[in-house]
Parts: sequence; C-alpha cells; structure tokens
Amino acid sequence: MPLHDEQIQRLRARLEQRASELRDELDASKEADASETQQPHNQVEDLAERGEQITREIVTDGERERDFRELREVQLALGRISAGGYGICVDCGVDIPTARLEAQPWAARCIECQTRFEAEGGQPPLGAPG
Repeated sequence: MPLHDEQIQRLRARLEQRASELRDELDASKEADASETQQPHNQVEDLAERGEQITREIVTDGERERDFRELREVQLALGRISAGGYGICVDCGVDIPTARLEAQPWAARCIECQTRFEAEGGQPPLGAPG
C-alpha cells in the first residue's frame, strides 16, 4: 500500500533530523581529530599506550565510515522523497512495507530484494547485526 502524504512527511522529518545528527557527529569527530594532531606524539610513553591509541583510532575510523555511509543513505532517501519514488523498492518496484520504513526510513529495497542484494555482495542495511 502506498504511503500517505502525512506518513511521508513524518518520515521526511525523521530523515532530516537523522541527517542533522550525523553531520553534527561527523563535525565533532573532525574537531577531535584536529585536537589530537596538535598533541605532541612523544607523549605516548610505552607500547601498551600506543596500542590502545591505535585501537581507538581504528574504532573511530570505523564509526566515522559508518556515519558517512548512513548519511549518504539518508540523503538518497530524501532525494527519493523529492523525486516521488520514496517507499518504492529500487530493484523490483513494489511498495516497501510501512513497518520497514518506520524501522529503517532510509530503506531503498523491500526485504526480499535487500536479502538478494546482500547475498550478491552488497552491504547490509545500516543497523543490521553482523
């Protein structure tokens, strides 16, 4: 069943809010990186501390990559709303169930097509386990 205008507007507001949150997180991450690069590297005294620092950097890079990817998906969903194609599977053209869009407003595919997409090597949807 196609989405009603009020559902689309509510989901648009959620997407816009999430995009704003992600931009804020990415900006904060950039600022944290800038302050870390200003710290002298000789402050790291032993190998254990250096190992912990490297681990934190790897985790931060992974989080930043996830945030960039999610922001891209949110922006694409907002584009589909503007183009009139929101809520329609980009692969098969069927309506994406409202419950799926409520859970994951940036979803571009129905469950069946998303499962096939992932099986063929595509990335799992954001927030999915594993």
